[in-house]
Amino acid sequence: MFPGIGTVINIVAIIAGASLGILIGQRINTKVRTLLTDVLGLATLLGAASALIPMWSQRYITSLPQGWTLLVVLGALLIGGLIGSALQLEDRLDRLGENLRQRFRASKESPFVEGFVTASLLFAIGPLAILGSISDGMSNGIDQLVLKSSLDFFAAMAFASSLGWGVAVAALPVALYQGFWTLIGFGLGEILQGYQVDAMTVVGGVLLLGIGMRLLNFKQVAVGNLLPALAVAPLLALLVHSFN
Repeated sequence: MFPGIGTVINIVAIIAGASLGILIGQRINTKVRTLLTDVLGLATLLGAASALIPMWSQRYITSLPQGWTLLVVLGALLIGGLIGSALQLEDRLDRLGENLRQRFRASKESPFVEGFVTASLLFAIGPLAILGSISDGMSNGIDQLVLKSSLDFFAAMAFASSLGWGVAVAALPVALYQGFWTLIGFGLGEILQGYQVDAMTVVGGVLLLGIGMRLLNFKQVAVGNLLPALAVAPLLALLVHSFN
């Protein structure tokens, strides 16, 4: 496989889901959609558990002073959360989505445009798009993007049933957006040490836990505000490693 294959799968899933949604129309009832979302939420928690495994790897443990394996992750989340909260990342993402939705919901606008804008925001603006694309670029697996593809497939099906082909066209900005983060991940994979990648992966696993809880309506964790922790984790690991 090659870096970016996860995004290719994601794009195919969006187009396929939208096409199927147009064909079946309103036949997907609320109970079925809720059940599918719950299943995907549970699968997200399973993916999170897998991403947390490197915290107990020999490479990560031996690279840091004794007792610091968990503290690096905790510190990255706290510092990243403070940065994200100060920048109001979660609120900014929410406001961006809401403003664009309001702008294109005017009655004179076509369903095609509404479907395109709504789906673009739904598929691109979210922590899983960034997490999965970076992981793909770092050759750290495409599990997260496969999970996102499953989510997007059913979401595209539901939206396209009422908003039409504009939902399928939203695959284009998603390809550009996730392609950018894949390139970022590819560059990071070339310069980061193994233990730094482990720290970043574990932090990503914690964020996946937050996404899973949101999907299951257990707790609305502000995952967007925690995104800077992905950048803080390898830097903090490097700092602590120098004292080992």
